Amino acid sequence: MPSSTLPQPVQTLPKLGLVCISISKEVRFKTTTRKYLLSLSVPEQEQKLRSLYTENLKRLFMALDFCRDRDIQLYRLSSNLFPFFDIPVGKAVLDEFNTEIKEFGDRAREYNIRLVLHPNQFVVLNSDKPSVIETSIKVLNAHADVFDRMGLPQSPWALMNIHGGKGDRAERLIDVIRDLPHSVKSRLTLENDEKTYSADALTQICHKAEIPMVFDAHHHLVYEKLPSYDHPSVAEALAAAKETWKHPEWQLVHISNGRESLHDCRHSDLITQMPESYRNAPWIEVEAKHKEDAIAKVTQEWLQKI
Repeated sequence: MPSSTLPQPVQTLPKLGLVCISISKEVRFKTTTRKYLLSLSVPEQEQKLRSLYTENLKRLFMALDFCRDRDIQLYRLSSNLFPFFDIPVGKAVLDEFNTEIKEFGDRAREYNIRLVLHPNQFVVLNSDKPSVIETSIKVLNAHADVFDRMGLPQSPWALMNIHGGKGDRAERLIDVIRDLPHSVKSRLTLENDEKTYSADALTQICHKAEIPMVFDAHHHLVYEKLPSYDHPSVAEALAAAKETWKHPEWQLVHISNGRESLHDCRHSDLITQMPESYRNAPWIEVEAKHKEDAIAKVTQEWLQKI
């Protein structure tokens, strides 16, 4: 067969992801403060959490419908869906919702929506305070428990993404990760940041810890003080991060832009600049203030032109 008639590989378009809530009021979640919760009696605490979990599960199903209706195939769950689920009273109340939680996981699979999580910033696995590490592992275990209740796989397909934490403590980070329970480690990913761990440093850590890396182009640009998202090192870091994924087609990356300037760490409302190399990224979380509007803009102005 002449080479000119050989079938050409089909370009697989990146899939874009919604982060937690919508800019509209359609996807919102409720919470409470620790101070208020602890001011209540145990029965009152149970009732308060029961009410919160009920409302947030309703909104969680709405989030799936929201994504399905907009052909969004990646959804980042809020880390605060079930406030205080990591303490005995919260876990006991959560047990009452096992059927609904499993139904949610089943619905996500039915809709072909990938679910991921970014635990809050207080999860630091290499802190110089053992109590912080202990609490961080406790929180990760609780998140993994919820993922198990949803029936999500113990793999980076259903990832839980955190930052590297304390600087100059890479070996401590690697050691703690190696000793994590399988339900946590099998889902854990690390993300480069703009101040402490560069993309190159974190790639090396991920190889040693045997977990994938989530590459963030904006953090890389800020950390390295690059002039644009198309600097050669962006494509190089993206490719290097992909090498940490046993399933490269699962690779997840983040995109955001600076709010007021190129190197502004704060997220802008919309995405106006995309790295050219992200055409090779299978999954992209859009971290912009205007959420689904930002996804629509990226889809129309960038994705449809690939």
